[in-house]
Amino acid sequence: MSAEKDVSVVCFRQLLPTFLFPGKSHVGKDISDLSFSPEISVFDGMDYNNPLTWVRAYNFIQLHKPDVIVLQWWTSSVAHMHLLLKFFASVLNKPKIIIEFHEVVDPFEESVLPIRLYSKITGKLLRKNLDAYITHSESDKKLVAERYSIAPENIHVIPHGLYDQYGNVLDSKEAKKTLSIKEEFVILSFGLIRKYKGIPYLIRAFEQLPAEILEKTRLLIVGEIWEDRKELLDQIEVSSCSDRITLVDEYVPDEKVSLYFSAADVVVLPYLRASQSGIAHIAMSFGKPVVVSEVGGLKESMAGYEGTFFVPPGDVESIRQTIPNLLGKNERYEAPDQKWDKIINSYIELIQSM
Repeated sequence: MSAEKDVSVVCFRQLLPTFLFPGKSHVGKDISDLSFSPEISVFDGMDYNNPLTWVRAYNFIQLHKPDVIVLQWWTSSVAHMHLLLKFFASVLNKPKIIIEFHEVVDPFEESVLPIRLYSKITGKLLRKNLDAYITHSESDKKLVAERYSIAPENIHVIPHGLYDQYGNVLDSKEAKKTLSIKEEFVILSFGLIRKYKGIPYLIRAFEQLPAEILEKTRLLIVGEIWEDRKELLDQIEVSSCSDRITLVDEYVPDEKVSLYFSAADVVVLPYLRASQSGIAHIAMSFGKPVVVSEVGGLKESMAGYEGTFFVPPGDVESIRQTIPNLLGKNERYEAPDQKWDKIINSYIELIQSM
């Protein structure tokens, strides 16, 4: 966007006390290769427990006098800082304010009463009297409209761009060798491990693969465990195929992403629910076949990708039947036309219409 417009950024440096964060093991580590272009002014960043950073954020907004502020919503942990930015805007130059919903509601936050009440109260204050709302699918648009009583005409659908920043596809055999994988085929599950990701269903489906496939296949589960750690570890330990299951319990830095996806013969995302999936967008950029649950916004975002193979959520038998058809084909699929310049044009059109 900065190629066409004057862009500035306010980052959030700490969203909640570190000891409460499931991913606290990688806090402060350099895990991303992404950086801002030099022409972009960046305030880095607002801290939940440091009012001095709030004052600096106020001064930053006062300096840049934005016409539009786009707030990124994915968790209620950001609500109070979003409210501060909304308040700063109201006392300064009154820019238009947009919320982009990456998630309608986090299932963990919804399950804990104090967090659910906090999310409900702060979210209501935040969503009141905004100028526009963005979702990434018609499915999410409907959910946001119903859950938050927002007029559908104020909600705009702009698809999410592909995550194509992780480099080129490596030679599959070399990638397997680097990961010390001797098996011919690799089934990859990638991303933060949470209850709604449905990993137990994938393990059960893997165990039931035909013996001639199972003996030359490895299930590679890569991602930091955020929920149900003991249950997952116990399931792997007692599995009849435990010697063919590799669990990498860590948040993967950007530099390793290409290695795992290059080694994969198929990516399986057995989600029980989902608005969108960044992992699916990585898999598409690498041209990999993706077995994915037909849920939420994934039905729209993945429908145009020829390498998508939908299964019902929580259906072990469907996963078991689909995987063997994809192993050994070595087919690379064409990524859909979801480049970021196209996405940004949609943003600019929306902003100019306001």
